[in-house]
Amino acid sequence: MNTLAWRRLWAVIVKESLQIMRDPSSILIGLILPVFLTLLSGYSTNLDIEGISIGLALEDHSPDAQDLAAAFRATKYFKVTQGNDRREFTGDMVSGRLSGLVVIPQTFSRDLARMDGEVPFQVIADGSVPNTATFLQNYAMGVWQTWLAQRGDERRAGQTGLVRLVPRTWYNQELVSLNSLLPGGMAINLTLIGALLTALVVAREWERGTMEAMLATPLGRFEMLLGKLVPYFLLGMAAMFLCLGITLAVFGVPFRGSLAALVTVSSVFMLSALGLGLLISSLANNQFVASQTAIQAAFLPAYFLSGYVFEPSSMPYPIELLSRCIAARYYVSCLKTLFLAGDVWEVLLPNMAAMAVICAATLALTLGNTRRTLA
Repeated sequence: MNTLAWRRLWAVIVKESLQIMRDPSSILIGLILPVFLTLLSGYSTNLDIEGISIGLALEDHSPDAQDLAAAFRATKYFKVTQGNDRREFTGDMVSGRLSGLVVIPQTFSRDLARMDGEVPFQVIADGSVPNTATFLQNYAMGVWQTWLAQRGDERRAGQTGLVRLVPRTWYNQELVSLNSLLPGGMAINLTLIGALLTALVVAREWERGTMEAMLATPLGRFEMLLGKLVPYFLLGMAAMFLCLGITLAVFGVPFRGSLAALVTVSSVFMLSALGLGLLISSLANNQFVASQTAIQAAFLPAYFLSGYVFEPSSMPYPIELLSRCIAARYYVSCLKTLFLAGDVWEVLLPNMAAMAVICAATLALTLGNTRRTLA
């Protein structure tokens, strides 16, 4: 690029930067929306359910039964209402005040003594909420297994030479779902923000009639698009840092990677997200159409196909193949790696390469669809 081209490019960058500072909608999308979406994601997408309301029918009053009942009352996952008969809880189960019922029957002690693999108590869950019912059953089995282990340890006290198997979980030792969901949520939020920021840019120029003035200048298509891209790239990266700060400070999600790696990965992704917005903006001359298209073409595919909640490997092959065209899929993988494992370049580099290919294809299509004439 010659000196005149650099001057034209710098003029567009300054013009777009001033327009961002004067436009409340850009500030709202770039700085306020990421804060709102990150807080909303953190407080609404936690899969670790605590305080499930259950009834505990203690029909056997032996020491073993009372000890198991105490284990249910002690766990943070259950809010226990205890009674002596399962029939006491029928009305609460029907009305939905209780999500489930644990019955320790009169035969508990006898069945425990001759236990042959069968669990000597009953777990009844409200199947109208399948997700909660599954958690209730799993948590109840967890309480049972922990109680059995503690009971076995007490009986083996003083013995030596025993082999104990200690399970270990890598990267997310406590199995806190938020540690995996919030990094993925950052990708979804930044996809929406990046696409919305630039989807309105060219469409706004056409609506306000300023595009005709720009077309009358010697500004080239590449200079015009790059000049529009740079300020919104900086605004998008500021949104990324806002999301990162909230994720670390408010929700305490661990971050084991380096800031340099995060900035590098996020830069490649942000260019692809902004490029998609510019492509939409170059095709739609109306801000409303551009914004709606951005939500449907960027946010929804990123939410369902990125692996944020649903693993792409579990999808039908044609859908899984389609997900490979979504940049957010690779960004989600990078973010989870950086937050939970660290700078694992064997994972980061292939994902960055895929995002770079998608970014290049999107920007090439945008450049080809950008008009230099009114017709």
